[in-house]
Amino acid sequence: MDFIINLLVTAAVILIMSYAMSSVHVKSFWTALWVAFLTAIFTATIGWLLGGLLNLVTFFLLEAIVGLIVTALMLKLVDALVGNFKLDGFLPALIIAIAVAIALAIVGWLRGDDREEYALEKPVTKIELVQQTA
Repeated sequence: MDFIINLLVTAAVILIMSYAMSSVHVKSFWTALWVAFLTAIFTATIGWLLGGLLNLVTFFLLEAIVGLIVTALMLKLVDALVGNFKLDGFLPALIIAIAVAIALAIVGWLRGDDREEYALEKPVTKIELVQQTA
């Protein structure tokens, strides 16, 4: 369900950015949805490898910036593959990547995705940890 919500939000952001920026051309919402789907697939495969290499170069200090650049590169790759979607340059792709990241963060915050299931209620001491394992 999260994947579908993320796709719809990404498609909506791409469509809104096509109205806001003259250098982004999208024919319809279905094209934006297809672009969002392809971008997600490419980011999960090619982008994962590219992001890993770029993060090694930056020593994981600029992980968020590398993620935005990888997403922008994947948008440019989708631009080359989809006929009804056109980005005039790298800067519009980077702006869309930033807008999508902000929109997905807001949607995640509204849905309550703060990953509380991984947080501990109180710190576990070494003695309690030994007692739990025994």
